[in-house]
Amino acid sequence: MAKTASDTKAKRSAKDAAGGQGEVKKSKAAARKAKGTGTGTGGKGGSGKKAAKAELKAAAIAAAEKAARPDVLGTAASATVARTTAENPPQEEDLAVATVRKVAMEGAKTRSEHDLLGDGEVPADALWGIHTKRAVANFPITGVSVGHYPELVRALALVKQAAARSNHRLGYLPKGKAKIIEEACTLVATDPTYAESFVVDAIQGGAGTSTNMNANEVIANVGLRLMGKAPGDYAALHPNDDVNMAQSTNDAYPTALRLAVIFATQPLVKALDDLAYAFKSKAVEFADVLKMGRTQLQDAVPMTLGQEFDGFHATIKEDVARLTEIVGLFREVNLGATAIGTGINADPRYAALAVEELSRLSGQPMVLASNLIEATSDLGAFVLFSGVLKRVAVKLSKICNDLRLLSSGPRTGFGEIRLPAVQAGSSIMPGKVNPVIPEVVNQVAYMVIGHDLTVTLCAEGGQLQLNAFEPTIGYCVLSSLRMLTAAIDTLTKRCIDGIEADRERCRSLVQGSIGLVTALAPTLGYEASSRIARRALKENRAVADLVLEEGLLTEAQLNGLLELEAMTHPTRRQKAGTVV
Repeated sequence: MAKTASDTKAKRSAKDAAGGQGEVKKSKAAARKAKGTGTGTGGKGGSGKKAAKAELKAAAIAAAEKAARPDVLGTAASATVARTTAENPPQEEDLAVATVRKVAMEGAKTRSEHDLLGDGEVPADALWGIHTKRAVANFPITGVSVGHYPELVRALALVKQAAARSNHRLGYLPKGKAKIIEEACTLVATDPTYAESFVVDAIQGGAGTSTNMNANEVIANVGLRLMGKAPGDYAALHPNDDVNMAQSTNDAYPTALRLAVIFATQPLVKALDDLAYAFKSKAVEFADVLKMGRTQLQDAVPMTLGQEFDGFHATIKEDVARLTEIVGLFREVNLGATAIGTGINADPRYAALAVEELSRLSGQPMVLASNLIEATSDLGAFVLFSGVLKRVAVKLSKICNDLRLLSSGPRTGFGEIRLPAVQAGSSIMPGKVNPVIPEVVNQVAYMVIGHDLTVTLCAEGGQLQLNAFEPTIGYCVLSSLRMLTAAIDTLTKRCIDGIEADRERCRSLVQGSIGLVTALAPTLGYEASSRIARRALKENRAVADLVLEEGLLTEAQLNGLLELEAMTHPTRRQKAGTVV
């Protein structure tokens, strides 16, 4: 049986923890040795004691960090740009910020890389390089890395693969390099473990340059390994000259982000379809359960519980249609636009070829934007799509509000339905069960609504030929997609599928409701019906009893007017006319 990613991570974490304990033991042994054989001027190894204590403290800190964090990068390559050494242990204020990727590099094998700012050390076996290293140091913002979004990692790899194919077809990229880049991209796109090397924070300055360079470096180093060479040997395969050939962040990143949204929408649509089916199933199950409908939280007219759930089904199916329609806007991309849309540094034939190859690789019918300058700076598709996600969130939240009301009580509320009991509801009130699943969906909805406002502000904040805030737009949209999908799956499986109706409670509420009089109004007239309603409220009596008492209808007539079909569907029992 194949090992899962979670199994691998769990074993890795256990190994790291054991390794960390081993380092502490080694340091303790060193401390004991220093205590007995120190050569300090104090005659008792004073300086040796201090050195041993410092070494022990540093090792303990490093071991604790190593044991506590998930090893997101796999090996010593998970060391980040922020060094924590024995001479410079972490300060208290460091612990208050995002330090997910701050680990000790002391003792790790490194390689030297060079960029615009100079030389820098990178862990020898890291698949990322110096550009990624600087980005991790510059943007410790959310603790959520690009690798957190597998759809984006896959899309980035496919964009790079399409570019390599196109550049080879045009004669710019040698066959050998093109083949290696293709193989590397295929690995990155299909093997989820490579997402661990996409370590830059999802929210970053630079309009996505850090993400693009992270992808270039990972793909180049995966390719180098395939060639039997060490990571960082860029003379054989270069992140910029080869992997990023004929590209800019400003066309590669937006294209990948749009493709990632298409990928991430598919599971959301499925989740919504499953939820709609669950509501439809309940609508059929509850088709004969008579209950009272309400407007403004006041009794209105009778309906069936099945009709109520069928309404939930219909509104969810509407959202499936809107999502499927709007996500199509992301099929238009600016790949080949390079820096600002003029296509500088790319062959005139490259853009069309690259989009053709991307369509073939992704299985999605992507098209080249008609105006690449406009497409490079405009984020209107994200605004519209985010608005649809907000619509989904608002409607889901309203449904969950209804579920919480309908299940309230169980004795002192509506109590018309029973939600599945999934956990104890209180640490102090025995027997209390809370509607925790609808509650969590409500909270996800509020997050999505907030993300929509952020997307709006980011799209508006763009300037001239580029919008520098696209990383935050990507973070918000992809996060909303992921959260909504998870929340909807949870709602379906852990709530809707297990809902039960309290049939007796529903019927008793109808029988005692003054709203019944509305079903009698076409026969009795508005004035007589109003009088009956006032008496029922004042005397706390049933409408049916008062109608019979006043002799307004016979018992047979009354029973006929209060049949389920008569009260829950369009029908007139008297004075039927002809449609003209």
